[in-house]
Amino acid sequence: MSKEQLVSWGFKAEPIFLAAGPCSAESEEQVVETARALAGQGIDFLRAGIWKPRTRPGSFEGVGPRGLAWLVRARAETGLRVGTEVAEPSHVEACLEHHIDVLWVGARTTTNPFSVQAIADALRGTDLPVFVKNPMSADVALWMGAIERLSNAGLSKVGAIHRGVSSSLEMRYRNAPAWKMPIELMRRMPEIPVICDPSHICGKAELLPAIAQEAMDLLFDGLMVEVHPDPPNALSDAPQQLTPDQFGSMIRNLELSREDSDSPVFQNSLSELREQVDELDGRLLELLGQRMDIVREMGQLKSKQKVSTLQPHRWQQILNDRVKRGGELELSEDFVLQMMQSIHEEAIRQQETDRIGLD
Repeated sequence: MSKEQLVSWGFKAEPIFLAAGPCSAESEEQVVETARALAGQGIDFLRAGIWKPRTRPGSFEGVGPRGLAWLVRARAETGLRVGTEVAEPSHVEACLEHHIDVLWVGARTTTNPFSVQAIADALRGTDLPVFVKNPMSADVALWMGAIERLSNAGLSKVGAIHRGVSSSLEMRYRNAPAWKMPIELMRRMPEIPVICDPSHICGKAELLPAIAQEAMDLLFDGLMVEVHPDPPNALSDAPQQLTPDQFGSMIRNLELSREDSDSPVFQNSLSELREQVDELDGRLLELLGQRMDIVREMGQLKSKQKVSTLQPHRWQQILNDRVKRGGELELSEDFVLQMMQSIHEEAIRQQETDRIGLD
């Protein structure tokens, strides 16, 4: 966890880092009302969208720069820091003029390195905390690249926000949680604070508590949650916004996980189980190595007979069988499919490499 980083940036971040506020700043009264309702709930900054990039034109696209003055008033009345999303240099300039405390780069912007670089250049010489949302696709390298562009511009307070990724599959969430993406970012950039945006993952207010808890179980440093005084009448993303009371209830009911425990009994038991896992992983790798030996033999047979490396019907049979067997072992279909896809890709690579060598 990198909560210590957030504390060094001047945030309370206790017991976790919290950002909350409406999806969009809609009126001065709405922004100030939300700020007052959240001021006593331990949040680190009030969030509100000023510019709203929408998928299609004609939707509410934010009130623009005049909304920044509303954030300034909310800060003056409650003492809360305030933050908003920026998507281009002009947004940055307007925020700097109003002394906005925190900025973040949205998922659509993160997808475009040119846009991120323009924002980084506009922020050069400042010391604002800036968070970067993951791109809309599951591309960790693109996410890391955006963070690095800001860091290379001299910004020392750069964090990450995970908001899930777009998917063409039908599912209960607005965006696929894709937890392996932030976990990989944490591994490769352990110094970067990572918070979760359950509002954009879920798309429905009733789903937020479970995803927020899962983020805590995965040792995220905090949450960014959309909170509105009257969600049904919100001008954007109404279904996913909580009332201030619902937000408070969700946060109070979170169970916070620790990375470790001082209990000797726990440590001994965990050590024994880890040894078993290590042994099984070793055996798994040995079995995969043996499988690839057989795969290479199959590849040589195919090459001699001018048979294609890819066998679609056989591959479908394998998938059907392995998913069925996995279900019997209480393994999820998604996990089995991902695992077999990776094994299959390596098998194709092994056979193609041998075929080139034979040619």
